[in-house]
Amino acid sequence: MGIKQTIHFVLAAVSVISLTAQADVSKFTDLPGDPEVKSASALVLDEDGNIIYGKDVDAVRPIASITKVMTAMVILDAGLPLDEKITITKADRDLIRLTGSRLDYGASLQRREMLLLSLMSSENRAATALGRTYPGGMENFVAHMNRKARALGMRNTRFADPAGLKAENVSTAADLAKMAKAAEGYALITQAS
Repeated sequence: MGIKQTIHFVLAAVSVISLTAQADVSKFTDLPGDPEVKSASALVLDEDGNIIYGKDVDAVRPIASITKVMTAMVILDAGLPLDEKITITKADRDLIRLTGSRLDYGASLQRREMLLLSLMSSENRAATALGRTYPGGMENFVAHMNRKARALGMRNTRFADPAGLKAENVSTAADLAKMAKAAEGYALITQAS
């Protein structure tokens, strides 16, 4: 499954997705054989970005771990050395949702490995360590996430942390489709997908 199909599947499967209303939406919302999507919002796109199915398409909702795709793009955009070692510290623990981690304090991995763990295993400590070690620290990293979102035209998106743990990480399916399209241009993200 390629990056485009993978991300579009994720967009459809995550229960927090919506999309901007378009004229084409109506012809796909009443598909024969109701797909019985249990998600509050859903979006399914074909390879060309055409809407196949949309449900509650304009809702802004928390986006959870798909936040890590933006984290990866911001890190890669910065051109930071991917072979540089990053060490997990207690500052990287999840004090919001109290999730566990396979990364112990003191674990030291290359930035590339942290990115891959963030994307492939949804590793919260890895994503947080990437933000913490960004030039200017976490606050600057989150500011860059939001700048990148604005640059991509993601008008209804706000990021609050690199792991997607905070409920303030919100978006719509239309915005996430823009992020997914942009993610296709990153070889490391494609590899992880």
